[in-house]
Amino acid sequence: MTSSVFRIGGELEVRRLGFGGMHLPTEPGPARETSLTVARRAVELGVTLIDTAYLYGWGANEELLAEALHPYPDGLLLTTKVGIARSGPADEWKLDGRPAVLREQVDQALRRLRVERIELLQLHRIDPQTPLADQLGTLRDLRTEGKIGHVGLSEVTVEELAEAREVVDIASVQNRYNLLDREHEPVLMACEAAGIAFLPWRPVAWGDSGERAEVAAVAVEVDATPTQVALAWLLGHSPVILPIPGTARIDHLEENFAAEHLHLTPAHRDRLNRLTQPT
Repeated sequence: MTSSVFRIGGELEVRRLGFGGMHLPTEPGPARETSLTVARRAVELGVTLIDTAYLYGWGANEELLAEALHPYPDGLLLTTKVGIARSGPADEWKLDGRPAVLREQVDQALRRLRVERIELLQLHRIDPQTPLADQLGTLRDLRTEGKIGHVGLSEVTVEELAEAREVVDIASVQNRYNLLDREHEPVLMACEAAGIAFLPWRPVAWGDSGERAEVAAVAVEVDATPTQVALAWLLGHSPVILPIPGTARIDHLEENFAAEHLHLTPAHRDRLNRLTQPT
């Protein structure tokens, strides 16, 4: 039976079904109050892995989660991402992995999250204009200084992952991946071989009408929703997959986390596997 927990970097034990904070509104008002409630409810449901990033509101999402959850309960892992910066009068974003920028963003994340160390810090994207060794070397140095516990990557290829691992130990990879979008299956396989956590972003997405109909048919047979089927498929597909579905609604949050207990038979999995063959 597939385990419901995973040790990121061999030591950070989390429940495999996590929560992504990206969709939580941060502007003052009723929507923000709901966001605080959703984040707290996620922890009440047993979530121990919450994902955020500087890009999500330019730090506002980090501040929201700190307001909702600090002081953090034992065992809760908040992971954030750096390496994207604002530029220009319209706050356009760009990849920026220069060492000075990464250091500044990590220091600001520490302040916003109200922690002295970020246990899992992920590079949001590899900046093609900055040598990878400089980007990962900076995060390695920050780990040595005690500001970072483990280093992760996002949206990387198998080759980039291998190159990065020559510079610093990689504890996690966050690529786009779901039942109907398996472009990064080779990256998942590389992570599984190395025991690296794989955090699929956009863990639930729908393809054409025929694919949607097949997922819906399986959902009816197991008395679940299509979203729950998609999440249960991820959990059973590989032991290193840690889905981080996000939502700004309590009912959707509770629906998502009920998927942890959903059992798909081998026959159901075979039908779902055939929907989109990996590339």
